[in-house]
Amino acid sequence: MDQLKPKEIVDELDKYIIGQNNAKRFVAIALRNRWRRQQVDEEFRDEIAPKNIILIGPTGVGKTEIARRLSKLTDSPFNKVEASKFTEVGYVGRDVESMIRDLLELTVTTLKSREQTRVQAKAGQIAEERMLDLLLPKPQPVTKTEAASAEALQPAAPPTETAASTREKLRTMLRTGKLDSRYVDLDTQDRNVPVVEIFSNVGMEEMGINFKDMFGGLFPKNVKRRKVKVPEAMEILTQEETQNLVDLDKVVKQAVQKVEQSGIIFLDEIDKIVGSDGKHGPDVSREGVQRDLLPIVEGSTITTKYGPVKTDHILFVASGAFHVCKPSDLIPELQGRFPLRVELGALGKEEFIRILTEPKNALLLQYIALLRTEGVEVEFEEDAVVEIAALAEQVNNTTDNIGARRLHTLMERLMEDILFDAPDVDHKKIIIDKAFVCRKLADIIEDQDLSRYIL
Repeated sequence: MDQLKPKEIVDELDKYIIGQNNAKRFVAIALRNRWRRQQVDEEFRDEIAPKNIILIGPTGVGKTEIARRLSKLTDSPFNKVEASKFTEVGYVGRDVESMIRDLLELTVTTLKSREQTRVQAKAGQIAEERMLDLLLPKPQPVTKTEAASAEALQPAAPPTETAASTREKLRTMLRTGKLDSRYVDLDTQDRNVPVVEIFSNVGMEEMGINFKDMFGGLFPKNVKRRKVKVPEAMEILTQEETQNLVDLDKVVKQAVQKVEQSGIIFLDEIDKIVGSDGKHGPDVSREGVQRDLLPIVEGSTITTKYGPVKTDHILFVASGAFHVCKPSDLIPELQGRFPLRVELGALGKEEFIRILTEPKNALLLQYIALLRTEGVEVEFEEDAVVEIAALAEQVNNTTDNIGARRLHTLMERLMEDILFDAPDVDHKKIIIDKAFVCRKLADIIEDQDLSRYIL
């Protein structure tokens, strides 16, 4: 996915997002530039800084959906955060540096999971040998005196099968499932670390020191013996061996490098941190957050429990509706950190028709799939789809415009009775036409006061 061309990136986004071609083009170029920068000579590579983007548009037009699909499309470390959750450093709430720590934590977890998958087969082989040791313990060494006395007391016996052949027979029985009902005694470690409460204005995940690692070695490991069936014991042993085979230092090193060189942070609701005009006193959750964002977006070094992380080449994509403010209301220094601005247009009837039918996860397809689990086949006629889209546009125009989210509201009201009665209906095929839509949704359109409470 890293080497997708901009046109291919747009084509992938088109499968899930209708319209907003400008936004898709800007994002596709930004992603491709991450790959291009990696191909540049190393001495010139550090001079190329990412061009951060602000997506501007009303709610429900696809800003967050673009970010969500990008996270699945690219292999770059990706984190979506809400700007409204942060406060200025020193006040109760999350500080902006936590977004970098979260990004690194997510990347470490992802790479660790991949590494565990890679060593899964080897871990299974080691776990199998440990299980055979439990099923067929190795004989204890005996002294020469004990061996001589045993030979003198016992009569001559026919030769028996060797321990190696017995072990191979057990191996075959283990792999074919013939030992699944047998129990074995297994020593397991209790990984729970005593809870240490820290009364602070930041959470444990935002502190530079990992207290769990620091205190983990101070307490004795609680080992308990459990009697478990062979399949469960194999799972436990495989997990233990998988953990042992993963080189965590190597994983952390790779994660830090990926975050620094190709990390992407999607900063949603950035318009919510625009300061209020005429307000006196410190604005710790607005302008204070903007000031704290400046060094991170420009490039600084953040301390994490895995070591320092540089933010110079992390791409920041911000988004906001900017209903009651403008991007120019951001402090000038922060405006300069986001040189690219893309406006996303409002959605109308034609876009709603396409949203209902075209994407891979189209809303109509979702309801058809849900009802099919009850054995009910639902068919939407073309005029019904057009009417739903027209009603969505009408309600958006007469009340608050919430974009494509209005379709979710109307569809849920339209399908309410069908979804409720689906397990008990006799006729298993339902056709939804324009008359059905008008009958079900007429009261919403007529009662403007009611429609205002539809979210």
